[in-house]
Amino acid sequence: MGRATFRFYAELNDFLPPHRRGVPFEHAFLGHPAVKDAIESLGVPHTEVDLVLADGESVGFSWPLRDGARVSVYPVFEALDIGPLARVRPAPLREVRFVLDGHLGRLARHLRMLGFDARWRSDAADEELAAVSAAEGRVLLTRDQGLLKRRVVTHGYWVRATEPRAQLAEVVRRLDVARAVAPFRRCLRCNAPLEPAAPEAVAERVPPAVRARHHAFRRCPSCDRVYWAGSHHARMERLVAELLEECAPRGP
Repeated sequence: MGRATFRFYAELNDFLPPHRRGVPFEHAFLGHPAVKDAIESLGVPHTEVDLVLADGESVGFSWPLRDGARVSVYPVFEALDIGPLARVRPAPLREVRFVLDGHLGRLARHLRMLGFDARWRSDAADEELAAVSAAEGRVLLTRDQGLLKRRVVTHGYWVRATEPRAQLAEVVRRLDVARAVAPFRRCLRCNAPLEPAAPEAVAERVPPAVRARHHAFRRCPSCDRVYWAGSHHARMERLVAELLEECAPRGP
C-alpha cells in the first residue's frame, strides 16, 4: 500500500472534513491510481480543480499517484498566476450557459433575469443533466457533489449557499460573469429569448390599466408570456444593481 500527502487550497476545503481542511494529510492507496481518482475519492469533484502539483511539478489528471508523493490541489478560481503551469481542466467556455439540477429552480429564474441561458427542469435525472452539460457546453450547477464527479462533466460548480439570492451572488462572483449580465432579455418561465411586441399585438393579453401606462412590451415566443416594466420590474432592477455592486471587483 502506498501513501501520499495531500493538501487542498481555498474553497476546495469545503469538500473535506474539518480535520483535513487547510493542512497536509496522509492518504493511503493501492496500486497507482490516477491522481484525479484519488482527489475524487477524497470528496473533491474534478470540475472544481484547476491545478495539481505533485512534488512541486504541474501534472495532469492522469498522472499515476506514487508512494511518498506530495500533492497540492488548487481550485478553479484561485487568485494565483498559474499561466506557465498546466491547468488540468478545459479552457473556460466562450459563451457562459448553464444547466441546473432540480433543486435550483429559483436560482435558474434569477440567472434568466440576468440574461443568462439557464436550462432547468424539476424532474431532470442526473444522467440527463450530465449529458446536457457535456453536449451543449453548459456549466452544470448543482448542490449534489456526486453529480460533478461524472466523467463526462467538464465544467461544473457546486453551489455552497442555500438561499437563492445568496446562490446568485455566489455564482456571479465565483464564475466572474458580472460583465456578461444583460438583464430582462429571457423568459423567466421557459428561458427563451424575449422578442419586442407592439402594444396592439398584446392588447388582449394585458390589463387595461397596464395598456394605459405602458407602451413597451416583450413577448416570449415559446410560452407567449408578456412582459412590461411594472412595479415588479423596478424591484428586479434594484436587485440587479445591488448584485452588480456586490460582485464588482475591489481594489488591492
